[in-house]
Formats: sequence, C-alpha cells, structure tokens
Amino acid sequence: MKYLSYKKQSGHVNGTLVAIILLCMGLAMLAGLAVWLYVQYNDQKSNVDSKIEAAVAKAERDTRAEDETRFLEREKEPFASFAGPEDYGSLSFKYPKTWSVYEDSDVSAGGDYMAYLNPGVVPPVKGKSQRFALRVAIEGKEYGDVIASYESKIEKGDLKSRTVSANGQRGTRLDGSFSKDIRGAVVIFKVRDKTISMFTDADTFKDDFDKLIKTIEFKI
Repeated sequence: MKYLSYKKQSGHVNGTLVAIILLCMGLAMLAGLAVWLYVQYNDQKSNVDSKIEAAVAKAERDTRAEDETRFLEREKEPFASFAGPEDYGSLSFKYPKTWSVYEDSDVSAGGDYMAYLNPGVVPPVKGKSQRFALRVAIEGKEYGDVIASYESKIEKGDLKSRTVSANGQRGTRLDGSFSKDIRGAVVIFKVRDKTISMFTDADTFKDDFDKLIKTIEFKI
C-alpha cells in the first residue's frame, strides 16, 4: 500500500512539473511574441512617421514653390509696351515688365531689325546657341522664303506648323526643335515688304510667349 501511495504521489509531482515547464515555455513564447510585435510596431511607427515627415516637407516645398510662382507672375504685371520702328510696320505688343529689352540694330540706315527680350538682364548676343525669352526679327526677306527655310525640319518632324493670326493678319507658327540648343516656338507674319519673326528659345517661356502674341499689333 505504501508503495502504491508513493507511486501515485510521484506521478502527481511529475505531472505538475511538466505542466509548470509547459507553462513556462508558453510564457516565454508569449514574451518573445510580445517583443517581436513591439519591434514590428516600432518599425512600422518609424516608417509611418518618416512618411508623414516626408509628406509634410513635400507639401511645404510645394506651397513655397506655388507662392513663389504666384509672386513672380504678379511681378510681371502691369505689362510693358514694346514699339518697333514705324517704317518697319510699327510692330507693338505687351511683355512682362520684369523683362529687359535690347535693340541690336540701327534702322536709320535701313537693313534688318533685331531686338532681344529676357527676364532681368539681356545676355550678350553671341552665336546661335544663345537663348532668349523673346527674339524679334524684322527682315527684308520674302515671307515665303522664310517659311521655306524651315521646310526640311517640318518634313523631318522636328517642327510642327500651324496657322496663327494677329491683328487680323494670318501667319505661321512653328513649335519644336530649331537646333540641338534651341527648342521653342516662332510666329511669322508678312507686313508690307517685310517679314516679322518672333521667337522664344525655350519652352520655359511658352506661357509668356502665348500671352504676348495675343497682344501683337502692326500696320499692314
């Protein structure tokens, strides 16, 4: 009887020990899981915080850029008036007052007329690679000959041609690549015995150029 009692007690102790061991293992697993979840939470929180900080910084940059753009646009107004030589068709148009003008020709002795406009200071006129917000050329060339000088680029697809009108006069507008350095647009009109060409040498100035050509006036 004593032997059986001891055996029962031994089995009871062993069962309790196993239960305790299993419980400890379970607690250890739960602790490990809790630590893993905490690490994952911190990683996710850091990622979310980083994304929020990046989004806030981008929003602030975008807002500053928009404010600066609006400021620069307001600074262009009221527009200034350009007036070309009377003997050359009295070309006139409105342009941003933040632009400067440089006339490169003395037409008192005849010849072609050239003018350059650019924000701030007009850079030195040198070579065909120099870009300007606006170039104005009034030449003694035939309108058809000027258009023909661009035909090869139109055929290759470098330039796209369409009809444009100003001051009741129909002309031609070309958009695209004029050279490896110049990508922009030009409008060309026949005025009396002259041909007027107005270029913008960079897509950056396209919006200003589009507004400007709507204000063109000249004497036909």
